[in-house]
Amino acid sequence: MYVADSRAVAPEAPATTPSADSAARPRAGRRRAAVAPTVLALGTVSLITDVSSEMVTAVLPLYLVAGLGLSPLGFGLLDGIYNGFSALVRLVGGHLADRGGGRHKWVAGAGYALSAACKPLLLVAQTLTPIGLVLAADRTGKGLRTAPRDALISLSSTPENRGRAFGVHRAMDTAGALLGPLVAFLILRATVDGYDAVFMVSFCVAVVGVLVLVLFVPGGAAAQAGAARVSDTGAGAVRPSGTGAGVRPSDTGACAGSGAMSGPASDSGSGPAYGSRSESGVGSKSGSGAEPDPGTGTGAGAGASSGPAGLECATGTGAPAGPAPAPRPRPRPRPRPRPTLRAALALLHRPELRRIAACALLLGLATVSDSFVFLLLQRRLGVPDRWFALLPLGTAAAFLLLAVPLGRLADRAGRWRVFVGGHGALLLAYALLLSSWQGKAAACAVLLLHGGFYAATDGVLMAAASDSVPSELRSSGLALVQTGQALARFVCSLGFGAAWTAWGDRTALTASAVLLALCAVLALGLRPIRPSVPSEGLV
Repeated sequence: MYVADSRAVAPEAPATTPSADSAARPRAGRRRAAVAPTVLALGTVSLITDVSSEMVTAVLPLYLVAGLGLSPLGFGLLDGIYNGFSALVRLVGGHLADRGGGRHKWVAGAGYALSAACKPLLLVAQTLTPIGLVLAADRTGKGLRTAPRDALISLSSTPENRGRAFGVHRAMDTAGALLGPLVAFLILRATVDGYDAVFMVSFCVAVVGVLVLVLFVPGGAAAQAGAARVSDTGAGAVRPSGTGAGVRPSDTGACAGSGAMSGPASDSGSGPAYGSRSESGVGSKSGSGAEPDPGTGTGAGAGASSGPAGLECATGTGAPAGPAPAPRPRPRPRPRPRPTLRAALALLHRPELRRIAACALLLGLATVSDSFVFLLLQRRLGVPDRWFALLPLGTAAAFLLLAVPLGRLADRAGRWRVFVGGHGALLLAYALLLSSWQGKAAACAVLLLHGGFYAATDGVLMAAASDSVPSELRSSGLALVQTGQALARFVCSLGFGAAWTAWGDRTALTASAVLLALCAVLALGLRPIRPSVPSEGLV
């Protein structure tokens, strides 16, 4: 009777219980998410902000040289400030974001707000000194926001798709860079005081970007949680085989075996008689006397299990069924040491990060700024002033089209190869500017190579550096690389402007091309070694 009753009430193992192997595979009909929502939100902020920034950048060279009559040396000084002054505060921004314990969003927001506030000040700055101060403040905002923003992208993505994440962000950023010059061009054609209107519209657009950041971008901790959801999307949770929910029979108080328990009757099957003990000290095992299944905790036989205590689970414990025990409390994780500036600077002791920073600095010394490239294009091709604002569109369009494909290529073929190859594209652009090739086709080829250079280097460098920096110091580590690169480009702008003033634009560009070729060869020799730090976006 006991056997019959127990068989009638014994729960059967679910037929659809997934195994560990099947649970680890992605479920049918669900695709793995490629980019985290944080990346898309930051891409939207960058798109709006770049519309504002590129409106100013597109007209600033012509405004300073043709409107205010600055010499190439004076323009080189301001251009160096515009492109290199942010290097002085990038490390500070990265350190503040890391030390604040997830304050990446708010440090980046302060940088965006500062840059927005500088746009209307260009209306009252008419000489070299006030313009330089305004541009320095604007670049200070950029320096504060760049490293925390890139750290948010890195922390919210997995190592396998980090290059793609940076590529998507840079593509959205470049979409703003594509729209900004177009908006500036339309404003210049539609208004009388075109430059003043450009600066005011730029300010209004920048304010919208700050609002989007505050309302829609999560903080550092939320970004890490988003990366966890992205990495788990499309994959089932791994559970131990056995009961449907992966719960041990002893936790439920019910016997999970397929065989029933017997009372003082003899075992059915060929097992030992009543009173005999199994190896684990419980009643005799049923059927073939197989050992308990470690996955389910139940015997493998089909018969009943007996024991002097009556109804007992054949789990090898001999404990009667009862209420579920209280779960053990998980030990609290040890608090991490608070990041310090000394720890951030100590990152340069890592050979792989030191090599990346050194290569970025060397190649930055020979990277002529965009403004000089556009001025060279205008002089060589005779572009009218009213069309000058459209020249950045070519670079931005090429960047937009190539950012994601080159980011994916960097994930597969190697980030350093793509990074150095991008500087090879820039070297070809210099060669075309020095050649006798004229016409629209030459201009399009130069702009295409220029945009390809940025697509292969901008986000790819940050993805490569992220692999060599621990997540708790991600902002500071990226800021170290960005600081060296920005300082090198600041020096290059000053040197190129001085060389242009002293010897002419052709001699200055020839010297830059030779220097870039030498630095590219050195960068190939300083190729970073394999990172020794876990390149995980989550910790």
